[in-house]
This record gives sequence, C-alpha cells and structure tokens, in this order.
Amino acid sequence: MSTLFPREKETGMRLEGGCFCGAVRYEVRGRIFNSTLCHCTDCRKASGAPAVAWFSARRADFRITQGQPARFASSEPVLRSFCPQCGTTLTFEDSRWPEELDIATGSLDDPEQAPPGDHTYVRSRLSWMKLHDGLPEYATTRSAGR
Repeated sequence: MSTLFPREKETGMRLEGGCFCGAVRYEVRGRIFNSTLCHCTDCRKASGAPAVAWFSARRADFRITQGQPARFASSEPVLRSFCPQCGTTLTFEDSRWPEELDIATGSLDDPEQAPPGDHTYVRSRLSWMKLHDGLPEYATTRSAGR
C-alpha cells in the first residue's frame, strides 16, 4: 500500500472530465487530494476567472482518453495545459512535485465530486470576492501555513 498524500480522499470511482468543446477528455483513477480554490494572480490570468478550483492526483492516476491538450510554461517550474481548440484550462504541473498533477475541478463532468477543502493564495484574492464558506485560508501555500 502506498503512502497517502496530505488531505487525500478516496474517490471510490473513476473521475472523468474534459474541455468545453469535447476535443480533449481525461480520466482520473485512485485518490485525489489538495482540493483548493486558488486565488493567485497566475491562475486568474491563465483562466480569465477570479479564482480557480483545483484538485491533485498522482500523475500515474491521470490519463488523456481523447485528443491532446496544448501546454505552455507559465513560469519556470510550472507547465499548464488547455484545449487547443476551445481554450479550457485543464491541468497544472509543477516540476518541484513530479509525482503530482493538479486538475481543474471545473473541467470535471461532475465537479461536485471534488469540492474545495481550502483557499490558497488569499493574499491575492480580489477584494470583491467575498466568500464565507468556513474553509481554511492560506496566505500563499498550505505548507507555508496561515
């Protein structure tokens, strides 16, 4: 049995998702962890949204089942993927954590299966985005603490 990542959740099923136009599809099998609502400037700019919900999975538990996403380096350690046809944000990869892959929760067929467990990069949160959900909030990353 493998060691669990922090905040890991057994899904008990296969998660499926893809882009808006259907050109790119994927599946996630196994456990998911680190579900968050990220308020960082980079996620905002890359998605065009005020915040982005992400969850993590082991890279080995993720596979593209249809099409091929495009990728771009948004910063030195980060590679983001999106649909080359409709532009849907799909994944976030950080070379500092080569075993993990972050997947855009909104790209799931059923995003209710991976609700956020916290808020990250709240120091960058837009002043007009008022959330009172009681979830833990971190100025930057979870590992940096509150």
